[in-house]
Amino acid sequence: MSTSAEPAFEFGFLLQINEEAALGAALNDYLASRSYLAGFSPSQADQKAFALLRRPPDSRLVHALRWYRHVAALQLDTNPESSPKGKRVQPPWSPPAGTDIPRLHLYNSLTRAKELFVPQQGNKVTWYSCGPTVYDASHMGHARSYISFDILRRILRDYFKYDVLYCMNITDIDDKIIKRARQNFLLDQYKEKQPQSAQILQDVLSAREPFKAHLAATADPDKKQMLERLDAAVSVALQPVQTAMEGNAADEVVQPLAQVLLENSKDLLADWLDKQFGSQVTENSIFFNLPKFWEEEYHKDMEALNVQPPDVLTRVSEYVPEIVEFVSKVISNGYGYESNGSVYFDTSKFDASTQHSYAKLVPEAVGDQKALQEGEGDLSISADRLSEKKSPNDFALWKASKPGEPSWDSPWGKGRPGWHIECSAMAGTILGESMDIHGGGFDLRFPHHDNELAQSEAFFENDHWVRYFLHTGHLTIAGCKMSKSLKNFITIKDALAKNTARQLRLAFLMHSWKDTLDYSSNTMESAVQYEKFMNEFFLNVKDILRAPTDITGRFEKWEAAEVELNDSFYNRKSAVHEALCDNVDTRTAMEEMRLLVGQSNSYIASRKNAKLRPNRMLMESIACYLTSMLKIFGAVEESASIGFPVGGQNANIDLESTVMPYLSVLSDFRADVRKIAREQKVTALLQLCDVVRDDTLPELGVRLEDHEGLPTVVKLVDRETLMKEREEKKKMEEEKRLKKEEAARRKQEQEMAKLAKMKISPCEMFLTETDKYSKFDEMGFPTHDAEGKELSKGQAKKLRKLYEAQEKLHNEYLQRHQNGK
Repeated sequence: MSTSAEPAFEFGFLLQINEEAALGAALNDYLASRSYLAGFSPSQADQKAFALLRRPPDSRLVHALRWYRHVAALQLDTNPESSPKGKRVQPPWSPPAGTDIPRLHLYNSLTRAKELFVPQQGNKVTWYSCGPTVYDASHMGHARSYISFDILRRILRDYFKYDVLYCMNITDIDDKIIKRARQNFLLDQYKEKQPQSAQILQDVLSAREPFKAHLAATADPDKKQMLERLDAAVSVALQPVQTAMEGNAADEVVQPLAQVLLENSKDLLADWLDKQFGSQVTENSIFFNLPKFWEEEYHKDMEALNVQPPDVLTRVSEYVPEIVEFVSKVISNGYGYESNGSVYFDTSKFDASTQHSYAKLVPEAVGDQKALQEGEGDLSISADRLSEKKSPNDFALWKASKPGEPSWDSPWGKGRPGWHIECSAMAGTILGESMDIHGGGFDLRFPHHDNELAQSEAFFENDHWVRYFLHTGHLTIAGCKMSKSLKNFITIKDALAKNTARQLRLAFLMHSWKDTLDYSSNTMESAVQYEKFMNEFFLNVKDILRAPTDITGRFEKWEAAEVELNDSFYNRKSAVHEALCDNVDTRTAMEEMRLLVGQSNSYIASRKNAKLRPNRMLMESIACYLTSMLKIFGAVEESASIGFPVGGQNANIDLESTVMPYLSVLSDFRADVRKIAREQKVTALLQLCDVVRDDTLPELGVRLEDHEGLPTVVKLVDRETLMKEREEKKKMEEEKRLKKEEAARRKQEQEMAKLAKMKISPCEMFLTETDKYSKFDEMGFPTHDAEGKELSKGQAKKLRKLYEAQEKLHNEYLQRHQNGK
């Protein structure tokens, strides 16, 4: 075999050698000084020399044997007749059939169906959400919407990897804000005057008259119930003041009672004062100080709930010029009209257009005057305002300001924006003529969102201002809707005093974002137990990973149990993905994660029962996956590698990695002490070790778990959780002790009763039952019943058995007594 740079293989001398062994030796000597493996195919010289040999050379002839094998192999590759397949080439390849991959579908209120989610511009998603009207404390009804949208936003961005631009507004100009600001101002002025008891009583009675009329005229059951609660509170405080004043009680007695009345009646008084003096409030700062304060409180609440801030935040007060421009264009496009300094949207003209349709979200609500008037606001539904409209279905784009209201310049005179127009103008300025997602609470569908759609599509002259409308479900308390206006709410701060932000989020994750959620102790207890279940798994995995091993020791052989668990792991991940694709169904996803943890716990338990360590790499993979999902959901902080961070939600240091080495040393030392104490039977030392485990370390947030035949498990747990566990353990032990004492008492009573029975001679046992028997024989055995009839054989037989049993008991008693027991 040769290349072009080498002389041809001279094999002629080999023809002179007849003996095969000598032929092989001569060939070996010849090849010892030549590069006989050069090239990729045998030359003619190689083939002729190869033909002289009938079998491979002896193994001692290294060069000849290597040459022979190489040429033989090359001949197989180049000789088509030597292989049934002919020339060896790569076989054809075909791709696997594969399976359908789930795609994200969202429930779209515009169609009331789950629709395939397709952003308008590649991977970019533009999203606008209606934010709070800031005139009071944020409550759990608000949290329902903001936490739910935070979860949806995180999943679209961090799980489905969309590039989300999230915009939210703050409504800081609104009828509710104006009215509340005036009422607070006037009530503060009233209190500053320090009215006397008689004046307070007179004013409350005056304020109560229109309030009572309003209560009688209210048909809405929820509002009526709220008003009845207010009236009841006034009644409770009113009677003591009237009684005291009728009895000419001293001022020091009456005045505290009057202050209670003033506090209980503040809502009635504030409304009464506003009706009288509201138009005289001219200090504009009060209309801005109130929303500024409550906006700050709102942001604090959102931070406490771990709700991420929007990418863009818009305030109505900062967009008044854009709103005026927006209204002007709606008018020029033919869908708005001016009336007495206000501007209204012409719903009939818009709906008559072939390009447009009014009330896309809730078409059946058109004409619902109650809903429309609520959308206009309390200060905008007077008879003169309603008479300015061409149709009762029209709504305000711009409101002419009355005395006692803030105002801005406009082509139509001094005024302020309508409620619906603010979102259209701000969202249009930031996101343009069409957005991918618009979100809000379920109760905003009509008229707010339907009016937003109408005026925006009138402005942009299109029919697709919003592609997907998402509406979160209500949050109820004992079945009643939570609402500020109904004064039926739990503030976010109050909720966080009872449960952590993580627990609240877990509760929301365990329910569908678009359905009604009832906020109750049962709901929260389910979330607390879910957190505890997951946390115990994470703590167990951390303990497994802390076991010392070298680099290669981390990779352990997989047996059938590991393969089975990994198959389940894959199936659970697939199920979670399918759930999230199905309208972001976190409820199902959370349940699949729970199942995965349950299966993992069973695997860990089976390994421990066999005195074997669980497979650390598999456990780490599962724990990391679960942690990553909880991070995406916003239930785990970014710093955590596995499970929930130790040291609180806002811990700035990795407490676990800092203290665990010291705790491991302490745990090992304690284990050695226990071993010695057991061997030498030193009970006092064992008791001290138990005190360290049960009392000392829990106070520091450390839990030790002793397992027979296995190393002690060290876990860092919130101190509060450990204190609750300790109290529950003590309670269970106390209940166990009481049960044991009760059982002992009952046993003693039974023994005493038995002893008392044993003392009775069989001859006396029936003699006292004169209501049943009238005659007895000499042994005290009954012979006749109470009516004097002789007992039948059957009756006598039954009584004989009782007699003999008692005789046996009595003899046993006599025997004990004789033996001195």
